Amino acid sequence: MSGVQDQLEIKFRLTDGSDIGPKSFPAATSVATLKESILAQWPKEKGNGPRTIKDVKLISAGKILENSRTVGECRSPLVDTPGGVTTMHVVVQAPMEKEKKELNQPQQNRCGCVIL
Repeated sequence: MSGVQDQLEIKFRLTDGSDIGPKSFPAATSVATLKESILAQWPKEKGNGPRTIKDVKLISAGKILENSRTVGECRSPLVDTPGGVTTMHVVVQAPMEKEKKELNQPQQNRCGCVIL
């Protein structure tokens, strides 16, 4: 019976309201592994998908989950019901290439002073 409780049914809710899953994961699965699963199952027809697990944030019970933690450690007794499906929200961070380009360019002094 404990083997069944060590498995969690998780579905991932994307920002547009669609879902990936549900899929069963052992409680010892790391959050990083969940993110890799999301990358592998990301719908191809959706643009702007994540490139790496660093682009993905998982939110469960209002908390952003850390990559090093396990699913069992992140389980909330108030939200997760035994035998139920846990919904985790997926947020994809947009690539910050534009900001990186701006940081690499030399700063121009655009300050203007007026002395009266």
